[in-house]
Amino acid sequence: MTSGLWDLVLKGAWTTVQLLVFSALLATAVSFVVGIARTHRLWIVRFLAGFYTEVFRGTSALVMIFWVYFVLPVAFGWQLVPLWAGTLALGLTYGAYGTEIVRGALNAVDPAQLEGGVALSFTPWQRMRLILLPQAVPEMIPTFCNLLIELLKGTALVSIMGMGDLTFSASQVRLALQQSAEIYTYVLLIYFVIAFALTRLMRGLEKKLKAGIGKPAGNEKAARELKRAQTTGVGGGVA
Repeated sequence: MTSGLWDLVLKGAWTTVQLLVFSALLATAVSFVVGIARTHRLWIVRFLAGFYTEVFRGTSALVMIFWVYFVLPVAFGWQLVPLWAGTLALGLTYGAYGTEIVRGALNAVDPAQLEGGVALSFTPWQRMRLILLPQAVPEMIPTFCNLLIELLKGTALVSIMGMGDLTFSASQVRLALQQSAEIYTYVLLIYFVIAFALTRLMRGLEKKLKAGIGKPAGNEKAARELKRAQTTGVGGGVA
């Protein structure tokens, strides 16, 4: 493969990374805002948050990209460039999955912690910021890591808009060289390298956050044994 074609593939990889970063930031913001709203004391807030979650979780990301890029301009006159159309569609779609991660992690925090905040006369926002989120966020990281990898793979869908991402660039190179096996093998390796880097980054973040609250990262068996020993007074050792 010539240097010019390699440049095309590398530019596509850079576009994929940009799309991944922007859509991940949007998905993260949506996940926390809507996920926290799903635990709100007002039913109307919970209803609206749940409605958003069900709509975007129950629709195809591919169709959502079509709708944002092709239907939105006709219906409302808002024409988005492919990068921002892909960011909006993917961020909102994967953010709907993230809301359930946030909601589940918040509900998993020991109720006694919340009761302690009430006893200290903390406001709901103070309880969320000082008690719930510091304990819930580290537990979200492994699942968010999986969702981030899925988002990376989902970025390939933007090629339907003619956006020069990694998949679209690989398709152009394949048409030029007529060598499908070689080109797509390279593309698979590039996706794997990006995914592996993201996994290591998220694991490092998980360790840092759990160290901040005095919990060992990646040792769930030890944590379960310790909790059992504290509850029953039996055991506590880890084989």
